[in-house]
Amino acid sequence: MTVMTATGTTSTAATGGAPALVVVAHGSRDPRALSTVRALLDRVRALRPALPVRLGHIELNAPLLPDTLAGLGDGEAVLVPLLLSRGYHVQRDIPETAAASPARTRVAAPLGPHRLLTDALHDRLLEAGWPAHAGPGHAVVLASAGSRAADSRADTARTAALLAARLGVPVVPAYASAASPTVPEAVRALTARGHRRVAVASCFTAPGRFATECAAAAPWIASAPLGPHPAMARLLLHRYDEAAKTAGASPHRSAASA
Repeated sequence: MTVMTATGTTSTAATGGAPALVVVAHGSRDPRALSTVRALLDRVRALRPALPVRLGHIELNAPLLPDTLAGLGDGEAVLVPLLLSRGYHVQRDIPETAAASPARTRVAAPLGPHRLLTDALHDRLLEAGWPAHAGPGHAVVLASAGSRAADSRADTARTAALLAARLGVPVVPAYASAASPTVPEAVRALTARGHRRVAVASCFTAPGRFATECAAAAPWIASAPLGPHPAMARLLLHRYDEAAKTAGASPHRSAASA
């Protein structure tokens, strides 16, 4: 059967009996978050129609991840975190929930850093009004949720570096919580260095409180959350494929920590 690869090309592969893809979202009280995640999953299903795709939340929204896994019985699944770095949820919560399930599971790496994530961030900035040819007065604050985990901050810094290479301007990572600098602090630092056009790039998968607060701190333009961007759908499938084909991977193994 012909399937779409992460880079947008097609390949022929048998999907019969393939592990289910379980997309693990954080969950949010903002109703826009759930509708955004569902729209992203629709894109994933359109790219890989024969693949079983399920949704499970860490908290706040149904279905919760344990319920989604319970519905799979002892079937095989690859859990792909809809998260952008290796924070606590990726390193602890998701693998522990997977290990407690009767399903035979593997946990994939989070979505970032990756060039497909950079593609989506770049496109969202262009949609917000970022110029085709930025000058020396331009800079970007990469706004993310934040984590106390050093690996998470390292991943966000790597994503910022990839975006800086794409845009040709400074990109400073900043956080909504649990880490520094904050978005206002990063904006002030860039302004003090002479940058008069500072944009905020929303490194969030869906609308919510953190994304709203970070966008409000933008002195110029702020991009929308990544949502159902086509590159995000391809990236989810790429992480799924990486974990599904890992030779000798045992059930409940986390690709993020392998």
